[in-house]
Parts: sequence; C-alpha cells; structure tokens
Amino acid sequence: MRPWKLLGLAGLAGVAATGAVLARNERQRRAYTPDDVRTRLHERAASLSEPAEVPAAPAELTAGRMHRLARALRRR
Repeated sequence: MRPWKLLGLAGLAGVAATGAVLARNERQRRAYTPDDVRTRLHERAASLSEPAEVPAAPAELTAGRMHRLARALRRR
C-alpha cells in the first residue's frame, strides 16, 4: 500500500506546483498597463512581414510545369 501513498503524494505535489506556476504567470500578465499592452501589440504588428504572394491562377499554371496541379484544381 505504501507505493500508492507515495504516488498520491507525488501527484498532489505536482498539482500544487503547477498551480503556483500558473498563479505567478497570471500575476505577471495582469501587471501590464494598457499602454504596455498597446506598445507590445504595435511592435508585433510592425514585425510581421507583408503577406505572401498570391498563387498563380489555374490558367497560368497550365502553361508551365504545374499543369498537373492546374488539372487537380479544376476538378474541385
């Protein structure tokens, strides 16, 4: 019976440790002021690259090596 008790205590310790980590992270997250959040969002938006190039139309694909892909797209 002793191994089960140790396993149960280890499980409780793990749950307590996880709760402590989550509580600490939540306190840190709530410590941001609205200006801090706005600044970080603007930095993220500025760091994003421009959207990727639009893929070629099926008609353009039939002219080159991609004719199989164009046929597959037409079937849909």
